Amino acid sequence: MPSPRRFSQTPFQGPPGSTELYLVRHGASADAVEGEDFELLEGQGDPPLSDIGRAQAERVGARLAQHDFAAVYVTNLRRTSETAAPLIRLTGLTPVVEADLREVSLGEWEGGLFRQKVADVDPVAVRMMAEERWDVVPGAEATAAFQQRIHDAIERIAAAHPGSRVLAFSHGAAIGEALAHATGSRPFAFLMSDNTAIARLVRTQEKWILRGFNDTAHLES
Repeated sequence: MPSPRRFSQTPFQGPPGSTELYLVRHGASADAVEGEDFELLEGQGDPPLSDIGRAQAERVGARLAQHDFAAVYVTNLRRTSETAAPLIRLTGLTPVVEADLREVSLGEWEGGLFRQKVADVDPVAVRMMAEERWDVVPGAEATAAFQQRIHDAIERIAAAHPGSRVLAFSHGAAIGEALAHATGSRPFAFLMSDNTAIARLVRTQEKWILRGFNDTAHLES
């Protein structure tokens, strides 16, 4: 009598041609100071990393340098390129700018005012969190436009690197939007990632698959 077939559990592997995308939130940026504005880049706050953020960047860079990446992406906001710098120094990779992975535009609350409004429990900030919509903030980026540009940026990266592992340094809201799209979840379900936290997506021909969220093991030692 033939032996029965056996079916072992095996680690996940994406189908041929799929792209594994590591999404890393930038390190902690400089404090917002009441009465002072961050420097703006194309209408968006562009603070540098704080001392804590630079230390976080060193740790995540050392961790990520243990992997092979086909490409490294940053946004046009300097806190992502500053976070990527230790990894670039260790690997010699050349970062590519993908501006559409930048943070959501917060209109009249740019330049650091957003943090103050949230800390002061401003009624608009309360409504923003309750409705899970950025565009309740005066002048903020429309929800549909934000969703579309994040989607298109991920699709461009995946199309450029089929069958490869790719790394992108991005922002909290942008990463949250990508993961919400992948899972069909509430808009802010993945909003609260920590600075330099790693998320992982697999982009197949049919769909986006979430493989990890808010991995900060490099900060725990």
